[in-house]
Amino acid sequence: MADDQQNLELAADLKAAASGKMTADALLSALKAAGEATRLRLLALLASGELNVKDLTRIMGQSQPRISRHLKLLTDAGLIERFREGSWVYFRLAARGAQASMARAIVESLDASAPELERDRARAAAVLRERAEAAQDYFKANAAEWDAIRSLHLAEDQVEAAILDALGPGPFECLVDLGTGTGRMLELFASRANRAIGVDVNRDMLAYARAKLEASQLGHCQVRHGDLFGLAFADGEADAVILHQVLHYLDDPAAALQEAARILMPGGRLLIVDFAPHDLEFLREEHAHRRLGLEAAHVEDWVTGAGLRLKTQRDLEPAQNEGAQKLTVSFWVADKPGAVRARAAEPAVMELEGAS
Repeated sequence: MADDQQNLELAADLKAAASGKMTADALLSALKAAGEATRLRLLALLASGELNVKDLTRIMGQSQPRISRHLKLLTDAGLIERFREGSWVYFRLAARGAQASMARAIVESLDASAPELERDRARAAAVLRERAEAAQDYFKANAAEWDAIRSLHLAEDQVEAAILDALGPGPFECLVDLGTGTGRMLELFASRANRAIGVDVNRDMLAYARAKLEASQLGHCQVRHGDLFGLAFADGEADAVILHQVLHYLDDPAAALQEAARILMPGGRLLIVDFAPHDLEFLREEHAHRRLGLEAAHVEDWVTGAGLRLKTQRDLEPAQNEGAQKLTVSFWVADKPGAVRARAAEPAVMELEGAS
């Protein structure tokens, strides 16, 4: 286990290879936060995925107040990130910036075979198994509903191939999937995005999506609890946004598109996937669909009203012999006008700023 002196030596190595910037105060704060045995264990655990306070108290065998205090120090120093999901607060290793580079370097410098770290990993694996089992129970309880809707359109692999083609190869620095549901769009685009974040209001869905992503070891894909009409993203943070089978549930799709446009950077792409107009009334009565498909003219109005440019629109229709109950899947791709913003390379290390 690294101690304070090892952390200071690590900081010197990082400074020598510097490409990012970090003030002396920020560096000292980060070193002080990391320079304690429990907090080093926390960094090692959070490098592997998202965990909440209850998870961490079980894994580490320490009290909730003590764990919370350590997490606060690490968060304040910028080494980890926190986000709320209902009554739970989840934590993960910081994803961007000089402090994130430092956190990763510290974790990589630890001896992964240390008995204490091995015990932590084993306990964390048990916690994640329980989480996955609970999520699978939810999936089984709702699978019939999802299967009923999927059976109404073309085979899933055909639809997904069209989705990949519509949004393009990327690579995307930050892809956001609004109304992520089971997280399938995150899985589908995982190889094309450096960071992919799914947002949904349904916590059971999020639990299921998180378990799937953890099982697939897609650490750069995350899910967040959130409201599509008030997203916790900065203006222009995303270079790709997806709304997959979402708008037909909403009373005000135009407002949702305006919020999606807000978080899209100039030159960024928006993909909408939904049903074309249909008359399957049972989807409204039994599955809470607010709209029986989307009119192309309405979508164009919503897109342009949000300040975006509609680039392409296409329909994926069922074969003629598949019967009247089959639905047409429609795709719309739009972009945000303006100069394409250069994507800054992620700094591998940090540099002392204002210090000799």
